[in-house]
Amino acid sequence: MKRIIKRRVIPNRQRTAALNGQSSGIKYRNDEIMKKFNPSILDLGNLDTPCQEQEAIAAVFDLTGFTTFCNQVDAYLEIPGFLNHFMEWFFNCILQGLTEEDDGIQSTFWAELPVLVKFLGDGLLLVWKANRMNEEEMCRLAATLYNICYAYNQDFYPQMKMVVNKPPSVLRCGMARGKVFCIGEGHDYVGHCINNASRLSHQGPLTFCFPHRGFQVKEYMPEDYARLFVPKYISIRGVGENELVWVVKEEFERLPEKNRMQYRSLEAATA
Repeated sequence: MKRIIKRRVIPNRQRTAALNGQSSGIKYRNDEIMKKFNPSILDLGNLDTPCQEQEAIAAVFDLTGFTTFCNQVDAYLEIPGFLNHFMEWFFNCILQGLTEEDDGIQSTFWAELPVLVKFLGDGLLLVWKANRMNEEEMCRLAATLYNICYAYNQDFYPQMKMVVNKPPSVLRCGMARGKVFCIGEGHDYVGHCINNASRLSHQGPLTFCFPHRGFQVKEYMPEDYARLFVPKYISIRGVGENELVWVVKEEFERLPEKNRMQYRSLEAATA
């Protein structure tokens, strides 16, 4: 078969500039290029530093409807206001949820603050070191993050509707426990549990989901919160076809029948 080569036609203006030894592109000095564009803009620290494996809990929060919110007419007028209010509210919720005592001058936390908080465009990634947490504290952290999702949907969103136009209507969260590898001496983290948390933050209309693996809910979750969750088997892309997770019981019962069929009960899974 004869190969046909198509020649790209250069516009007359560009052809003339090329023939005259001129360039219509943006010019930089080489030293300016290295200052403006290099791996340091990623703020990942020294990438030659060997990775360190650590046990962690990752949580991914997703603002459902954020893309639609950004696509509305004159969205540039609404986005800064929403993000400013949301970030202030969110960080305050984390601090309040971890606070054991506060005398107005000094606060005592029952768990350490996250070692990483990263804005994802339509949500946030948080990573906690889990090596200093016991089983009870890990379940208490799950209850704390559930409270944040609940508070957004019940309190924050109704108030924001009076401040900005059509804000994201739901805050969802997926969390998981596992190993992570720190990059650049702790500037960032990668690991399977982060991917797992991201997958669990997108379980249809359910706002909160976390795996049974790593969280002993029946033994260590505060009773008032343990009764809010129900265990279900689901398929998680990239994780497994028969994964046991905890979901919010009230939300699950409100799902249409066709959606509930995607989740299998303990009895059905062992039958």
